[in-house]
Amino acid sequence: MSRSVRIYEFGDADVLRFEDVAVGEPAAGEVRLRIHAIGLNRTEITLRSGRSPVKPQLPTCIGFEAAGVIEEIGIDVTDVSIGDRVALVPAYSAAQYALYGEVAIIPARALVAIPDGVSFIEAAATWAAYGTAWSGLVSMGALHAGQTVLVSAASSSVGLAAMQIAKRLGAHPVALTRTSAKLDALRALGVSEVICTAEQDVVAEVKALTGGRGADFVFDPVGGPGFEMLARATASGGILVLYGALDTRPTTVPPFDIFARDLTIRGLALASVTRHETKLVMLKQYVSEGLASGAFHPTVARTFTLDQIVEAHRFMESGEQLGKIVVTV
Repeated sequence: MSRSVRIYEFGDADVLRFEDVAVGEPAAGEVRLRIHAIGLNRTEITLRSGRSPVKPQLPTCIGFEAAGVIEEIGIDVTDVSIGDRVALVPAYSAAQYALYGEVAIIPARALVAIPDGVSFIEAAATWAAYGTAWSGLVSMGALHAGQTVLVSAASSSVGLAAMQIAKRLGAHPVALTRTSAKLDALRALGVSEVICTAEQDVVAEVKALTGGRGADFVFDPVGGPGFEMLARATASGGILVLYGALDTRPTTVPPFDIFARDLTIRGLALASVTRHETKLVMLKQYVSEGLASGAFHPTVARTFTLDQIVEAHRFMESGEQLGKIVVTV
């Protein structure tokens, strides 16, 4: 039996419930993973709260990202071995595998080896963030050197990863954060351009930074009424990638700005990218190379134990973190 978290109803963090479950043996293409660290993501909050447009049948397991040690392998699994330290690139929904727990059956195609010297905590803080950023900026948006990219929710794990990827590409990231509360922390992480959206005129600031042209690219997990402002700060021919809905209000799209300046709006969900084998391989290679070179370095905001999973969810919902929240098992 393995201790695991399940939900029987949608709601606040208190709906997370511990149970002892039988894990069983991995089938073809699967492995059984002894979990050591879990990376928290907004997609789990959205699932748990009931805001997700696709609702799993209840009760359901939950989890999107983890790292641990392989205990057993199924038939046809040849690229990994029992005892390997591995992390998961999310290539599934947040209710498909019981990653909030001690042991889980997972798909082998999602695995990536953890290099020597890298902890389980660091590994669990990596792949959803850098995978989402790579999918939006590189695979979907073809961001390139010299372009300016606005990164909303810049203090999140995805936001920090996106700015590191932009720098590696030779692009110019501009961090967007709601207030100046995290300004010093962002600067300490090497972020040179920061705009506080609740305190500054975003369009005017972006125009000033770009010589009046506007940003070439917007990478936004917020949506809501503020999306209209981001569109107005985008240069003609620019791309806006929306990969979340942190603002629960309706997202406003200014039609005249869209068609008069030939703006492109794209939606992004990481699992929709990683279900394609070629893209999954490319993602793993790109991020692994960035980590090995030192260009990428995940920031861990805070760790909790599995017993503190409710507190961990509440901390994420507070918006106080800078980087990734990790739960140790």
